Amino acid sequence: MGERVHRSVMNIKVGMLFYVLSLFLAFFSRKIFLDCLGAEFIGLTGMLMNIMSFLSVAELGIGTSIVYFLYKPLQEDNHEKINEVMSMLAYLYRCIGFIIGGLGIIVSLFFPWWFSNLTTGLPLVYFAFYSFLATTVSAYVFNYKQLLVSANQKQYLVNAYFQTIAIVQSLTQILLAYYYRNLWLWVVVGLVFTIIGIIVFNIRIRQLYPWLDINLKAGRENLKRYPEVLKKTRQIFVQKIKDFILYKSDELLVGIFVSVTQVAFYGNYTIITSKLNFLVNILSDGMNAGIGNLIAEGNDQNTMKVFWELTAIRFLIVGIVVFGLLLFLQPFVTCWFGQEYRLDDLIVYLLVFNIFIFLSRGVVEMYISACGLFSDVWTAWTELILNIGITLALAPFYGIAGILIGKIVSVFFIALFWKPYFLFSRGLKKSVAVYWCGMMPYYLLFAVFTGVTFMLRQYLIEPKVTSLPLLIVYGLLTYPLLLLLYFLVLFYATRGMKYFVARKPKVYAMFKK
Repeated sequence: MGERVHRSVMNIKVGMLFYVLSLFLAFFSRKIFLDCLGAEFIGLTGMLMNIMSFLSVAELGIGTSIVYFLYKPLQEDNHEKINEVMSMLAYLYRCIGFIIGGLGIIVSLFFPWWFSNLTTGLPLVYFAFYSFLATTVSAYVFNYKQLLVSANQKQYLVNAYFQTIAIVQSLTQILLAYYYRNLWLWVVVGLVFTIIGIIVFNIRIRQLYPWLDINLKAGRENLKRYPEVLKKTRQIFVQKIKDFILYKSDELLVGIFVSVTQVAFYGNYTIITSKLNFLVNILSDGMNAGIGNLIAEGNDQNTMKVFWELTAIRFLIVGIVVFGLLLFLQPFVTCWFGQEYRLDDLIVYLLVFNIFIFLSRGVVEMYISACGLFSDVWTAWTELILNIGITLALAPFYGIAGILIGKIVSVFFIALFWKPYFLFSRGLKKSVAVYWCGMMPYYLLFAVFTGVTFMLRQYLIEPKVTSLPLLIVYGLLTYPLLLLLYFLVLFYATRGMKYFVARKPKVYAMFKK
């Protein structure tokens, strides 16, 4: 128990450190890249990366299903079993890498029709795309071992290596973009740092797991011994396609239904929201393996206690994200990028509501994954069909707003109602009434504080803020007090927050007084 908590805390601490660094760097680099490289090129790279995300759907969810089979042998320190599972993962991921490479070449044949009007020219489009393709393929062929590190509750090592390299890469690209304004050079730097990352990380893996023995031939044979892997992979596959279309295809859809330039405008918002999502994912990535280990122990009481504790933490962080976006997102974009980059308020509200749905469901999704519950494939098909249908109907007329409405409508009922029922009835073996009795205080309190946030923005922030320094001043005057009040109300109204604070007895005693 102590070791699991220690590793989870370490994952969160290291993740938070790199989150702060990457958050600052993302805003700074975005401004430099827009000014020095142009909105068209930034929009183009966003679309190309979205295409790469789509091709990565070929991963089929194999990583998720394999990690599930690593929890128990890691808990038992069974090296032989771990080698069997990792050899199977290595074989499958190598196949996936070659499939993605082939699909990428086929997709690139259509670029003359898709990007014929760009001023950057097709040679740069192809060079950038093949560089991104090489980066993605190499990740599957060489970096698959990071799944072992994550399953072993050492996600902090993955973050430390890859985030450090990403930060150095961004700094190098900023300097070169500012002084040379060369689009080709920007792409080359990304490819070079990918190679460096592969070499450094694999050296560290050999030091960390000297007993790890990868045998591709044995991995192929092991597929017959682990039929559950392919079974769970088939179940996860549709989920992966659905998740891509719902959460990772924004820039691609905006490019198709609106324009490539609008991809850059919308990207100014999503770079902010994605960094905030990453803040929440730090918690999830740090805890996922721990939850799998917890459920493997079979302690029902402790499992539920941790569930409510994580729910409280999740809603606290969701409040930090959502209240901050509602208060400051529009003023920040206006002050930092310029009034011409500002999108309609309706788009922002839809974007924030979509983020709330995505983040608030996180604890349920963590437990579903840890329990290995992937059989409700029909929900993914339902979300997928609804999303595609609504997007095709609304996006040509309402643009970005239509794309976001498609996401919200398709996922709302399944995420908030079916998934909790599925987890509690199939995984935790409890009545879903237990879930709703515990969740109602969180939803009610969140709704009340959302109303307070709207009033603060309408009557204080928007009328007063005209520059970035003023935004910082008003943010410091309002935001911390709002969050402190929100935390205190959660503490006195929910048992999950009491569980969390009780981990520090002195702090808990102070709040109780």
